[in-house]
Amino acid sequence: MKGVYTGSGDSPLEDDEVGSLHTRYKDTPWCSPIKVKYGDVYCRAPQGGYYKTALGTRCDIRCRKGYELQGSSQLICQSNKRWSDKVICKQKRCPTLAMPANGGFKCVDGAYFNSRCEYYCSPGYTLKGERTVTCMDNKAWSGRPASCVDMEPPRIKCPSVKERIAEPNKLTVRVSWETPEGRDTADGILTDVILKGLPPGSNFPEGDHKIEYTVYDRAENKGTCKFRVKVRVKRCGKLNAPENGYMKCSSDGDNYGATCEFSCIGGYELQGSPARVCQSNLAWSGTEPTCAAMNVNVGVRTAAALLDQFYEKRRLLIVSTPTARNLLYRLQLGMLQQAQCGLDLRHITVVELVGVFPTLIGRIGAKIMPPALALQLRLLLRIPLYSFSMVLVDKHGMDKERYVSLVMPVALFNLIDTFPLRKEEMILQAEMGQTCNT
Repeated sequence: MKGVYTGSGDSPLEDDEVGSLHTRYKDTPWCSPIKVKYGDVYCRAPQGGYYKTALGTRCDIRCRKGYELQGSSQLICQSNKRWSDKVICKQKRCPTLAMPANGGFKCVDGAYFNSRCEYYCSPGYTLKGERTVTCMDNKAWSGRPASCVDMEPPRIKCPSVKERIAEPNKLTVRVSWETPEGRDTADGILTDVILKGLPPGSNFPEGDHKIEYTVYDRAENKGTCKFRVKVRVKRCGKLNAPENGYMKCSSDGDNYGATCEFSCIGGYELQGSPARVCQSNLAWSGTEPTCAAMNVNVGVRTAAALLDQFYEKRRLLIVSTPTARNLLYRLQLGMLQQAQCGLDLRHITVVELVGVFPTLIGRIGAKIMPPALALQLRLLLRIPLYSFSMVLVDKHGMDKERYVSLVMPVALFNLIDTFPLRKEEMILQAEMGQTCNT
């Protein structure tokens, strides 16, 4: 045991007995010298005697710093040659430190006086409080207990910037990537990864798109990563519709893979490429189209060859009369002349057959066909020779309607507007703003 002095353990002498003994042994060594480890002894001999161990000597015991006395603070040398009590200077001890969660501490000398303890934390945790504490003389630690807190945000790594070209004939591209996984530096427990932006596998439109992933740990620390998806559309530059024609384009009209188709209004023929494609080298395929005025050749040998010139280009309204003086012919021709805009809008060419062979005359606008060709046309379409009549022929050369009396242009137009090809024309003309005011 540290700092122990062993006395007799007997009770002190009676005062009269001590007095008698003092007279006989008042200045004679009596008890053993006192030594207290980690303590100091201050003795006073009775009646100013020389020896500090004489009978009746009183000794005060004081422990050094960091030690505390166990036993009496004053000892008396008794007649039985023993000191009145047993004493010890015991090293002071602070309360045992609590082990911090997710960390620990290391001490130089346990919890004893002047022992120095240093706290540490597990990976991913940060020490909060004093890193080092010391056991002080008042049996208290020099600082408050430290704790280990998760202050470091979780780590999450996004893919690098993704640059893509839009798919052919589209303004979008499908972009995929692996969803990033978060990693916590502390206990490894994370919330689900939160996405801000389009998910992987989406079709991204042209432009710059920000993708952000966020994850939280149990301490609500936030980890974030970002990257961008850049989508570019290859473009060849806008084309224009040819003069006196139409243009219909797929997709956005000038992006890679887009196709533009061209056609001409009635009375005009397409020259050049009927369709052009925007290629990957940002150039248009084919050649620039133009619409040239239709040139009807009336010098052909057969009526069939004449009709072939109008195939898929024009509709024909063939007006036949045995004489130019025919009233129905004159009235019908007058009504058609007033409705010229409606005729042009519907791609109708008027063919006049006037007279009876050999004085028969065929006329298409300002062009006069030979009598023999005009006769062939009458015979091919089975048009009566000696009465007024009209035949409506569609763009595929089909006989669609016959008239033996006057027909109002509006009735004629209403019928033509029901034809399948005419419905497509009406959509294109509406897009181009082509209409008739009357």
